[in-house]
Amino acid sequence: RVRCRRKKIAAIKKWSTEKVDEIKIRVPKGQKAEIQAFAKAHGETVNAFVNRLIRDAMTAEKNGTPRTK
Repeated sequence: RVRCRRKKIAAIKKWSTEKVDEIKIRVPKGQKAEIQAFAKAHGETVNAFVNRLIRDAMTAEKNGTPRTK
């Protein structure tokens, strides 16, 4: 079991290294819980929520829609 588990962890790490980049963000104390609750209330993970916001902002800018700061 331990050997199988180690292989699985190694495979996940390899896939992650090859397929995704990581970005760490910092938010004011207490805001993390608010973000988690908001994402959950809308049926998203925090990662999906943040990715959607970034994608939407970039798409809007490409389409000439002004962003708010």
